[in-house]
Amino acid sequence: MTISVLVADDDESIRLMLYEFLTDEGFTVSQAKNGISTLKMLEQKMPDVLLLDIRMPDMDGLAVLQRMRDDGLEAPTIVMTAHGTSSTAIKSIQLGAYDYLMKPFELDKVLVTIQRLIDHERLTKQVAQLETRFAQAPGEIKERIVGASPAIQEVFKVIGRVAESDAPVLIYGETGTGKESVAQMLFEHSTRRKGPFVRINCAALPETLLESELFGHEKGSFTGAIATRQGRFELADGGTIFLDEIGETTPNTQKKLLRVLQSGEFQRVGGSKDFQVDVRVLAATNRNLLKEIDAGTFREDLFYRLNVITITLPPLRERMSDIPLLVAHFLDKYRYREGLPAAKIVPEALDLLMHHNWPGNIRQLENAIRRAVVLSGGGAITPDYFDLTGEQTPYIIDLTDAVREGRSLASVKAEVEREMIRLALLQSGQNRAQAAHKLGIAEAALNQRHETIGVG
Repeated sequence: MTISVLVADDDESIRLMLYEFLTDEGFTVSQAKNGISTLKMLEQKMPDVLLLDIRMPDMDGLAVLQRMRDDGLEAPTIVMTAHGTSSTAIKSIQLGAYDYLMKPFELDKVLVTIQRLIDHERLTKQVAQLETRFAQAPGEIKERIVGASPAIQEVFKVIGRVAESDAPVLIYGETGTGKESVAQMLFEHSTRRKGPFVRINCAALPETLLESELFGHEKGSFTGAIATRQGRFELADGGTIFLDEIGETTPNTQKKLLRVLQSGEFQRVGGSKDFQVDVRVLAATNRNLLKEIDAGTFREDLFYRLNVITITLPPLRERMSDIPLLVAHFLDKYRYREGLPAAKIVPEALDLLMHHNWPGNIRQLENAIRRAVVLSGGGAITPDYFDLTGEQTPYIIDLTDAVREGRSLASVKAEVEREMIRLALLQSGQNRAQAAHKLGIAEAALNQRHETIGVG
């Protein structure tokens, strides 16, 4: 989809320069030479981006912004000025402008600022769509974490105490215990909840790609870097970033993360310019980071920066009294998602679930319930619908949700690989040679993957 830009400036040479540059970059560009014509054009058709000069005859840019606010004309706006003062900048932002450019500006700076605005608008719309979907879906289960056991109630209490703080939080828990749900709850109850919430799985990418994802890269910084790209920290500016599987990062990446935590500064891959961001950092791991420090694989200084507040999620086997609540929750969730009648679970089936060890924790229980809902067609769920022998409950990834949530192909592939390795090891009694044979790979390759992706 082509992005439309309205350039509003009384200087014809600037209008022409921006028109030619942005048209060459693939934008659809229109022009306005004063404030009144700008408002008329906005009333006729709203552009995706408005480049608005402050000093114009008959009505300056600040007056245009005020009229836009009064008339409900919500065009994403970047202000341009050759007479910038702090009061002008503050006033334009207060009136709804996204950012401002000081004249004379470099055209590359214009392009980067427009791209940041487009990314910001896209994230804002995604959040609004999700909020609308959850608000309108009858019976959609909104709770992130379900449970009434003392262990999970303690987790709720800690979330309540620390959610509004800007302090980093380190979330511990085995695979499948709900660490991302805790991070989501911390964000939703924080003072940053109107800002972006950006997730990244640190175990899903090799070091070079992970650094590019986290910090962005400059054009030409490596093969395939055909354009400058913002990283997750830039996209999370003003909001929260969730670093899942932080224990899988390399020492070099840990060094760069430490700098962001200390000063809020970082450099893009291949760049030398310092960027400053205001981001709250949440991190999660299924590893014992103190042991990783002793082993020399995790930086002690980064650990203490992250470990300001700790939340430890209990495994499902330590909160078995929550299983009936979790079962009811997942029954409702998947009957609505699959469009089926309300499914009932018979006492014998629930008893079976209550006496299982659940090495895959809540994720494994959820997959088991979803499978039973689909197989039963909304009818009574009996023990026959569960195959828990040898921990072989089918592992399900909802690809529709994965695409909707913006998960990368690499992260989904890594999740499948991690689960297959876990199951192969379980079925072979932790014998790595047998597990490698089941998977059709060499034992050395299995060992490498096991260490790289952190099978929990």
